[in-house]
Amino acid sequence: MAHDNAAGEKTGGSASASPSPSAGPERPQVTLPSDVKDEYTAWKAGDATEDAVLDDVAARIDSTNEAILRGDTGAPTLSFYYRDKALSGAVAWIQAYLDADLSFTGTTRYYDPKVTLATGGTTATVRYCSDESKGFNKNRKTGKVDRTSSDQSPYVLYDTRVEKNGSGVWQTTVLTSHRGATACTG
Repeated sequence: MAHDNAAGEKTGGSASASPSPSAGPERPQVTLPSDVKDEYTAWKAGDATEDAVLDDVAARIDSTNEAILRGDTGAPTLSFYYRDKALSGAVAWIQAYLDADLSFTGTTRYYDPKVTLATGGTTATVRYCSDESKGFNKNRKTGKVDRTSSDQSPYVLYDTRVEKNGSGVWQTTVLTSHRGATACTG
């Protein structure tokens, strides 16, 4: 099973590796096992609003990973960080892991984020890359890790649209991924 999809997420996550949460409502606690880690490289833009967007995008990644690992398509963190088609896509992605009796282990590096704020300051696009070369599928029942080399590129480009809700949370409304994108391999 591939680690990403058009709905959204790459496997691997660690709340401790995430940037600081944004101001506003208290963000939900995300807890992942020690064998799963997300690394956010250069995940600061230097602008307060853009950094808040990146903080919530990283928290969304971690919350999706936690839901996959727990096998919980109804995890409350999902509706905290997603809405609209992106939310239904994330739920379908988690369900695909459950249907295949898979989980994951390892480290995923997220890097090269680019935030573009729309006029008005409540909508933005975020483009970023991930390197999945150190992440592996794990059988949910046996715990066996599949370290077989994949024919697929470990590099994934993500394009997202986020919208700031009334509570100040930057929720993902659209998310697509492009495996093997040259923008991430160079």
